[in-house]
Amino acid sequence: MPVPYIRHASLDDEEALGLIDRLTWSPLHAVQPRPVPPFEPFYNERFGPRDHLVAELGSEVVGYVRLGRPTPLACNAHVRQIQGLAVADQARGAGVGRALVRAVREEARSQGARRLTLRVLGHNAPARKLYEAEGFVVEGVLPGEFLLEGEYVDDVLMGCSL
Repeated sequence: MPVPYIRHASLDDEEALGLIDRLTWSPLHAVQPRPVPPFEPFYNERFGPRDHLVAELGSEVVGYVRLGRPTPLACNAHVRQIQGLAVADQARGAGVGRALVRAVREEARSQGARRLTLRVLGHNAPARKLYEAEGFVVEGVLPGEFLLEGEYVDDVLMGCSL
C-alpha cells in the first residue's frame, strides 16, 4: 500500500475536501446535522487553505486535518487546536489519519505553538485510540455535552505538549 503524502492545502482542493467532509459525515464525530444541498463551501471566512493539511494516496486527495487557534486571545497564542480531521472510507487503514496527526503536530510546532489540543466525542473510540497512540492525553471531560440522535454524548478534551 502506498505511503500517504501530506501537503498544505490549495484552493484547488476545495471540491475534493468538501466531498470527503460530506461522505465521511457520521454521528460518531459530527455535532452538526448531516449536510444537505445546497452545500456550504468547504473554505470560508474562518478557515481557508492555509488552515488545512491534505493527505494524498497516489494522486488522490483522501483526507485532511484543520489546524486553528482555540481562541483569538494573545495570552493563548501559544496553543493550536485540531479543529477537524477526516479520512475517506477507501483510505482507512492505510495510515492516513496517523500521518495527518503527526504532520499537524509539526505544523503547529513550526507556527511556534507549545501545545496542541483537540475535542473528540466520547463515543468515538477509533479517534480517541489514534490520538492516545500519538501522545495526546485526556485533560477534561464535559459529561453529556451534546445530544446526538437521542443520546447524551461526552465532549472529551485532549492535548499534548510540543
